[in-house]
Parts: sequence; structure tokens; C-alpha cells
Amino acid sequence: MSNAKHHTVSISVLVTGATSQIGLFLLPRLVSQGFQVHAMSRTLPSGSDPGVIWHLGDIGIGEFPRVDAATLIHLAPLPLLPRFLPSLVAGGLKRVIAFGSTSRFSKQNSSDAEERSFALRLIQAEQAIALCCEPSGIPWTVFRPTLIYGCGKDKNVTVIAKFIRRFGFFPLLGETKGLRQPVHADDLALACLSVLDNPAAFNRAYDLSGGETLSYRQMVERIFEGLGESPKFLRAPLPVFQALMKIASLLPRYRYLSGAMALRINENLCFDHSEASRDFGYSPRGFRPSSDDLAPRGLYAGNNRIGKLPEHG
Repeated sequence: MSNAKHHTVSISVLVTGATSQIGLFLLPRLVSQGFQVHAMSRTLPSGSDPGVIWHLGDIGIGEFPRVDAATLIHLAPLPLLPRFLPSLVAGGLKRVIAFGSTSRFSKQNSSDAEERSFALRLIQAEQAIALCCEPSGIPWTVFRPTLIYGCGKDKNVTVIAKFIRRFGFFPLLGETKGLRQPVHADDLALACLSVLDNPAAFNRAYDLSGGETLSYRQMVERIFEGLGESPKFLRAPLPVFQALMKIASLLPRYRYLSGAMALRINENLCFDHSEASRDFGYSPRGFRPSSDDLAPRGLYAGNNRIGKLPEHG
């Protein structure tokens, strides 16, 4: 993917959801490319950096900064964006890049009503972005990543790693042959840079999967390896597994867990990123998570301080 420092859209970029795992890698890459970066989040990171202008706000409750930036990279939940787009367009917005999820496909027919509703909101948000941007001649690009990992903030790979650290084993449901394609957050950050000024990616949505397809069991084995542990599994029948997830969902930090998630362990959740490879050279890494990829990190921790590129990627 190209990292050329030639910008025809704008040198000023607003990033929403900037403290997310993609933001951790995206902000330093934008700064290194010479962009003026405005970053918005519900919480501000500790420390500061002259390369980033921070704005405190929660777009979930209607807050949005008044920023003179012609390019928006939206890392916050996609359904939150359509509400603000008309005013941004009226204010001079020239380019939109936003992140949805392949959940719009995998959860459409879920047994869980809340998951079906979430998938519908993703679909409607994509449609609303196109309807708002295209009449005004504003190019948009929507990315739909698969399981994101890379800095200990996700609710899939990191949750598995935390369980393994605490208990030394991981429970398996059935054959666990369902296929997965974990994608590193830094590969998604690179994708943002690659489509900024690329007309081939204008007014399109792309599925962005990881560079390797593995069974659920293989994915968990790689997580064990990343932690420096030998894989240890305990098989659990479906009713027990679902009951455990229901109990865990009573805790605020695990409220997103559901019995439907247990059923998907043995489903194939695979998506083709060949169109992204064709249009902007998307080339994600295979799934070999390191201990750094599995440990929580902040924006100003170690090698990820804003203004300095992560060493990998």
C-alpha cells in the first residue's frame, strides 16, 4: 500500500473515535505523513503531542467538534455518523472514510434480536452515507473489517488472551472448525492512508479481512503461542457454554456476550478482500500475534507515542 506524501484532498484530517485500536496506529501514521490531525474521543489520552489537536466529545449524545478539516476518518460506531453528516457537508467536508463491520452480514440472521438490529443499523448507516455524500460530490469509502486485534482493546482476540492468562486453558465448543480472519489494526490504518486520494476507492465499500484464514481452534492456538503458552483446551457442551456466556454478560464489561456468539464459533465468517487489494494494494499480515498485540496499550505508551510509527506494519 502506498505511503506517498502527496495529498490532493486536504492536509487537515478529523479522526473520530481516535483512542480506538485503529486510532492507536492511525494517528502516528497521519502525523508522520505531514497531516494536521484533529482527534476526537470521549476520553483524552494521558500526555500530549504537538502533532495532534485533541477534542473531547461524545457523538453518541450529540456532541461533535467544530473543526476546519475537509477530511473525516470516522472510527467511532458507524450508525452514529449519518446524524452529523449533513452539517459536516454544509460546513465544507470534502472526503469521508468510515468503518463499519462485516457484522452487517454475519449478524443479519442471528437468533439474537439485538444482533439483528445492530446489523440493520450498519446497513442503514452505509446507505445514509452514500445518499448524503454523493449528491454533493463528496467521495466516501466504507471499510468493513473482520475481527480486529493489535493493541489489547478488542472484544474477541483480547478476551480470549485474558481468559488464557487467568485460567491457563480455553474452553472449546464442538469441533470449533468455524473459519476466522483476524485483521491487525495497523493494516486498517494503512488502508486509510491508501484510499485518501485514490479515486478507485471513491464511493465504495470494502470487506477488509486478515491475511490468513484459520479455524477457530487454530486462531486460539496462535493466541496461546503469542502468550508463550502451550495450547490447553477443555471441551464444553453447547448448553454449558451458552450458560457461561449468559452469566458473564451480567457483568458490565461483558454485556456484549450472547448465546448467539457461542453458536457462531462453528460458523465460517470469511470475507474476500481481493477488491481492496486490486484497488489500493491492501495486503494484510497473517495472524501471528505477539505479546504486544495481546496486551492493552494506550496512545502514549512505548513505541506508539503519537508522532512515532509503530515498529511493525
